[in-house]
Amino acid sequence: MRKRYLDNIRWITQVFVVLYHVFYMYNGEGVQGGLGKITGLPVQHYDIVLYAVYPWLMMVLFIVSGIASRLYLERHADKEFFRSRTTKLLVPVTIGLFVFQFLQGYVSMALGDAFASLQQLPPVAKYLIMCLSGIGVLWYLQILWVFSVLLLLVRKIEKDRLWRLGARTNIVALLALGAVVWASAQVLNTPVIIVYRFGLYGVLFFLGYFVFSHDEVMAAVKKYFPLFLLLAAGLGVAFCVLYFGQNFAAEPVNKSPLFVLYGWFASIAILGGMARHADFENGFTRWMSKRSWGLYIFHYLGISSVALFLAKPRLLPAPAVYVLSSLAGFVAGYLLQAIIARLPFFRWAVLGIKKPQAAKASA
Repeated sequence: MRKRYLDNIRWITQVFVVLYHVFYMYNGEGVQGGLGKITGLPVQHYDIVLYAVYPWLMMVLFIVSGIASRLYLERHADKEFFRSRTTKLLVPVTIGLFVFQFLQGYVSMALGDAFASLQQLPPVAKYLIMCLSGIGVLWYLQILWVFSVLLLLVRKIEKDRLWRLGARTNIVALLALGAVVWASAQVLNTPVIIVYRFGLYGVLFFLGYFVFSHDEVMAAVKKYFPLFLLLAAGLGVAFCVLYFGQNFAAEPVNKSPLFVLYGWFASIAILGGMARHADFENGFTRWMSKRSWGLYIFHYLGISSVALFLAKPRLLPAPAVYVLSSLAGFVAGYLLQAIIARLPFFRWAVLGIKKPQAAKASA
């Protein structure tokens, strides 16, 4: 039976991703966003939203991806898993860059005035640079594909012995795993593009597969949901207070115990709370879930376009820019998916969809 709470975690998290990127685009504290500060405020206190959201936002998505991988492999062969993940994840970040995402590259480069330094390059070179710059939020797909391939290799070795061991994970082990997650955050981090955290996200993906895919473990997570929520709330407040104004996305903050443990316990609290209270489906959740993939793929193009064409030339006051950027993120996500999912080749190249009826399927 499909675990509806996983679908609900996906689409709700994608909504938070959109809102996060709106605040990130015009962030005035801690880290330079896509455009940067557009207000005259000495301190943008509301940017604390970024600190409250960033530590767990992708952590919970990788855990859910690990769980979903186990559920898929229980009904499909390894070869089917490889083909489906390659189509869904790898194609959009390779072929998709050349047929669509170069548009995102253009907007991002224009925001940063990058073209001024590229005037001497031939058009083909500029196009290739735009394609690479268009990766943007698609880094998640790249890493997830790598983990999916590694999972197939691990499965051939462990032959479900490690997975069965994961069923014994209890409340004490879940608390202790925080140390393992923190240790993983210290390794395999790329030095320049800081979102590529192979250590941290890899451990979370495999914990999703080996641990949280068990009904027994999720029963404990649901039972102790209030504890995990309390831990996450306390750590989250401490993290926001201690680090507000610092670069939350880079070292040493993103390796700190507060960052990692807050993200870890917040992720478990989300799993427990959603499994306990949101394991259902209705018309609205079904609609949102079926469109969450397109929302993730396209939302940043809408946000960054508003930043480039309206915010950068100061055509609108800051409050209007925030509202329009939020609307543009959702409109771009839903509208572009509706259009591209109906175009033969483009739905495969950009969204990783083979058939028209699959256009509404979520990641």
